[in-house]
Amino acid sequence: HGYLNASHAHFLLSLLLLLLLPGSEETCPSICLCVSDAVICSSSGLSKLPLSVPSFSTTLDLSHNHLSWLGPGSFKRMPRLENLRMAHNQLSSMGIGVFHNASGLRHLDLSSNKLQVVEQHYFQGLWRLEELLLYNNKIAQVESSTLIGLSSLKKAYFSLNQITHFPFFSIQDHSHPFLTMLDLSSNRMSRLPWEDVKALPRLVQRGLYLHNNSLICDCSMYSVFWHWDLRGYESLKDFTDEHTCTILGDQRGSIRFLRYTRFFQNCSMEKAVSQPLTVLLSNVLVSEGRRVRLDCQTSLSSTDLSFTWLSPSKGYITEDSINDTLISLFPNGTLEIQAAKVNDSGLYVCTAVDIKQALNATREVNVTVLLPAAESFNTGYTTLLGCVVTMISILVYLYLTPCRCSCCKQPKPPVIPIATYDPSTLTSVFSPSARDQSKIQTNKHVAFMEPMLSEEGTQRFSPSFFLVPPCKVQLCMAQRMRKLS
Repeated sequence: HGYLNASHAHFLLSLLLLLLLPGSEETCPSICLCVSDAVICSSSGLSKLPLSVPSFSTTLDLSHNHLSWLGPGSFKRMPRLENLRMAHNQLSSMGIGVFHNASGLRHLDLSSNKLQVVEQHYFQGLWRLEELLLYNNKIAQVESSTLIGLSSLKKAYFSLNQITHFPFFSIQDHSHPFLTMLDLSSNRMSRLPWEDVKALPRLVQRGLYLHNNSLICDCSMYSVFWHWDLRGYESLKDFTDEHTCTILGDQRGSIRFLRYTRFFQNCSMEKAVSQPLTVLLSNVLVSEGRRVRLDCQTSLSSTDLSFTWLSPSKGYITEDSINDTLISLFPNGTLEIQAAKVNDSGLYVCTAVDIKQALNATREVNVTVLLPAAESFNTGYTTLLGCVVTMISILVYLYLTPCRCSCCKQPKPPVIPIATYDPSTLTSVFSPSARDQSKIQTNKHVAFMEPMLSEEGTQRFSPSFFLVPPCKVQLCMAQRMRKLS
């Protein structure tokens, strides 16, 4: 015990010295709060980054401060950083290589700052970045190569800025296979490259938000939104009244083109929007608890394809991301759910990617999991009910049926004709005739049959109606149990 105590004390002393060493990378800044692997320095009046931050931290919150500049290698001492929150600062620009040695970043919040240009080097090396928040800045330009290299990007928010042009052509299936949300609402875009917009991956089109812009009314613009509205995209349903366009660029001639379509009556809507993508849509009904298989049959004929499923309840599903034994993804893209549940209902989207030819196709399956119909015959309930009825019958037989015991004095039963047992007259045995009923007093409890032997040895059944209440229960029960045994 002495050795263990000394060792423990030595460990604590070493840890204390490590925390007290000036400039140590494991020291928590005095103005911050360090909890587990999170460092929280929000609303601390910071104008520069803290000098010492624990290197094992995965979350750093620097929001609501006065930071105006991020230099090269600002987070190089935090290789495990995954979440960086810098909203509500004064950032106007960032140097080259800001995120050097921080390639594990997944969530980056730069909203509510003063960025004016999103330069192409800002996010270099962030190939694992999944969510990028740049809304409520002063961004007027997004350089063409800004999003290149962000191959894991799922959601990007550019709303509430001053953007007039956006590099839609830089977003393709092979470069951004997981992008499902691109928010460009509340900007200053008037004319968009609609051919580039129509060439966006289907998942990006489904999650593209363009409301509250200064779009000019024309047939090219309306054709895109008409097809999106036909497919029931949520981006249009949720913001129907916020989708407006101006006639000849005059803000006074603004119309809500999703509600008032008279201006576009002469526009031709025959040309398909999504090229070269091919989408196969089908519906699947399955009962809860049953196995269901969703195929990923597309127009691609290549045998070297990679498949990614977007599930309404489990998000993205790939061969490497499956950690559920009830879900399987086969090499041909078929998704199997061993036992479907109600919360598995929804739209499943499979994206097949041919990397060599830079092509992709999408397969959509709408799954509805139905609750099983109520069973007309419940075996368990019936069995339980039968057991209860049987127990009640036994108790009635033991407690209410009189017995012939020495403790009970009973009068001689009335003379009743003895009927020979005949299956055809079984009903009359249990139901005495009217003449017999007249002989039965009104205070009788139970009628039962006793086998009797006639003089000829033939077994007969005689209904015996007792005129007296049963004797003591304990003696009667004991006597019956001996008789049964």
